[in-house]
Amino acid sequence: MTSVLWFRRDLRLGDHPALHEAAGDGPVAALFVLDPALLEPSGAPRVAFLYRSLRALDEDLRSHGGQLVVRRGDPVKVVPEVAKEVGASSVHVSADFGPYGRTRDEAVEESLGDVRLVRTGSPYAVAPGRLTKKDGEVYKVYTPYHRAWKEHGWRKPATPIASRVDWHTGLNGIDIPGDPALPEGMDLPDAGEDAARKAWTKYHDGGLGGYGNDRDRPDLDRTSRMSMYLKWGAIHPRTILADLGPGDETYRGEIAWRDFYATILATWPESAREYFQPELATMEYAPADGAAFEAWTQGRTGFPIVDAGMRQLLALGWMHNRLRMIVASFLVKDLHIEWQHGARHFMKHLVDGDLASNQHGWQWTAGTGTDAAPYFRVFNPITQGQKFDPQGDYVRRWIPELLNVPGKAVHTPWELDAPPVDYPEPIVDHKKERLVALERYQAARAGRSSS
Repeated sequence: MTSVLWFRRDLRLGDHPALHEAAGDGPVAALFVLDPALLEPSGAPRVAFLYRSLRALDEDLRSHGGQLVVRRGDPVKVVPEVAKEVGASSVHVSADFGPYGRTRDEAVEESLGDVRLVRTGSPYAVAPGRLTKKDGEVYKVYTPYHRAWKEHGWRKPATPIASRVDWHTGLNGIDIPGDPALPEGMDLPDAGEDAARKAWTKYHDGGLGGYGNDRDRPDLDRTSRMSMYLKWGAIHPRTILADLGPGDETYRGEIAWRDFYATILATWPESAREYFQPELATMEYAPADGAAFEAWTQGRTGFPIVDAGMRQLLALGWMHNRLRMIVASFLVKDLHIEWQHGARHFMKHLVDGDLASNQHGWQWTAGTGTDAAPYFRVFNPITQGQKFDPQGDYVRRWIPELLNVPGKAVHTPWELDAPPVDYPEPIVDHKKERLVALERYQAARAGRSSS
């Protein structure tokens, strides 16, 4: 019997357990559904990278005698229609643990009737639900989760079988849309499985060794940038883990963080929008419709390391991870604007925008999420710049107004005898706003303990 392989966040043919299961049922029809519920909130960079990933997947399928059928609409209607057209006995997917994905899949499963919806594998090395504490509770703190994650382990990459699959062809679909308009000058990396594997091989052979020491240095640019490929599943984390050695523990830990946040979101789906620690929602916040928020989004706060990060985001659809923490701390703890506004801005602009990692990364920095201790940590944007961009190369790369400011003086341009006239002065006093933030956090936490 023919089966349907419904691609979502697994846009590859290698290391694909769901493909193995689908091929075991007979001929396989490859399907992708352009779902308006997911496309409409996404920014142009992520949509463009998705479309390019789909074109690459279709090209790969055609090289093996198949084709990618693309339809637009509600999957609850589209998937059963395709299954009926090919006479499918089963629809195969990689499991989705996100709030929308899980609800959607349950609705699709019901609408399929007698046709089975088979979930095999996931976008994670260790899928949500696999790890629990001895009492059956889900881990809320990363460190013990990480220990359990390493002890549990993960499977080896699945054997490539695309060339042996009997691909079903002949279904009608729509053309993959052209890319939406991107910001001027934005140059996205190559998309698709082949590009992902080449990027990983290049990094593994040339940059991975320095990751542990240099990952926090945006001026050195020593991160792998594999996050956008992992977002759409052009490569599976299991494939990456298989290449890591004993000395790559820091990089391995980043994959564990990804799995951890996916588990948190799967267990508490409301945490995508609401406070993981709800008592902190009572804290006093500033509105996000004023000049301060606008200055933050445009990289015009007067704090060079913050502005460089925000401008990198607008230019590349990507931001160095250390900068993600710095700019998030600045928004929440210097400008006193709720984390959801920053998280939404990131999801609009990031090519690698992943709901679990993004929302819980923001909650961690805001002090409202898992591992609660950071509530009292307020990043100093000046010392963060001096420490992680010691010569100012990263700042000068993204802020041309400061191009002629030498060395680490670039982090405090207002102290120059002749400050650059076209770069703004700091919009807040960090020392003052840090104290305000701490007072508000302490008040909110006291309200919890006294209730």
